[in-house]
Amino acid sequence: MQLTSIVAIYALFWVLSAFFLLPFGIRTHDETGEEKIAGQADSAPVNFRPGRLVLRATLLAAVLMAVFVVNYEYQWITIDDINITNYLTPPN
Repeated sequence: MQLTSIVAIYALFWVLSAFFLLPFGIRTHDETGEEKIAGQADSAPVNFRPGRLVLRATLLAAVLMAVFVVNYEYQWITIDDINITNYLTPPN
């Protein structure tokens, strides 16, 4: 696998991990008992920490990328394993 492919796939894993992890650990003003600023949305987070999100997304993406690369090298799951058209054709 080429380095550029690894970087591109890692970037995809990172973005997906970041979006997956966004809602975890977030609390609203109603949950913490703090006062809202005038015009603020009810769902606005009071404790958003982008640094923590970046760290968690980086770690999760690294784990997912490691599993992907190992699967690529050892061919545990191939395209033939997930190709559903093999199961849709009638037997002869």
